Amino acid sequence: MLEPTKHLSQSVDWESLAHKKLIPEELREEILIALSYFPELKDTQIDFVYVENIRSSIMQAQPKARTLFRKKHRRHYIIRISRYFHLSKTHMKIEDLPKDVLIGWIGHELGHVMDYLYRGRLGMARFGAGYVFSKKYIRKAERVADTYAVKRGLLDYILATKNFVLDHAELPAWYKNKIRRLYLSPDDVMALVTSSE
Repeated sequence: MLEPTKHLSQSVDWESLAHKKLIPEELREEILIALSYFPELKDTQIDFVYVENIRSSIMQAQPKARTLFRKKHRRHYIIRISRYFHLSKTHMKIEDLPKDVLIGWIGHELGHVMDYLYRGRLGMARFGAGYVFSKKYIRKAERVADTYAVKRGLLDYILATKNFVLDHAELPAWYKNKIRRLYLSPDDVMALVTSSE
């Protein structure tokens, strides 16, 4: 596994990272590590919740519906996490995935939360409509989430997640094709780094 705390001093108060967060115990370490890369989210309420199945996704970040049109600093967010990682012939518990893959996946979802933080009410309404009706808009939103994660220092984790999905022999072809079609490739992620240097 990658060294998760190289960006942190030894005196990090890991529990302070859990402030205003609802975190399932099975993923506590991975979530806290991912959160450590996003100090801007310290006072943002985020609920990480298991669901039995998310249609065609593993994780999904959204504002909570009842807080959607509140002022930016008063919104609450939810990151839904599929309880199982489905393979072509079997499935495994999500917490049994490699830690670096989980950290990358969670980091990507936190990138979405960062994007939402800077959108006003009208911007959130446009985002929702664009995400539902436009594949081009989805690609742009996924690029933004990866960009936030990479710029915060999660490059190796994001690459671990993408390579895990694209190289996993037992993952259904339709899911890999969706990832190739809508998300940045590992080469595109590397290009984010070189373009910001």
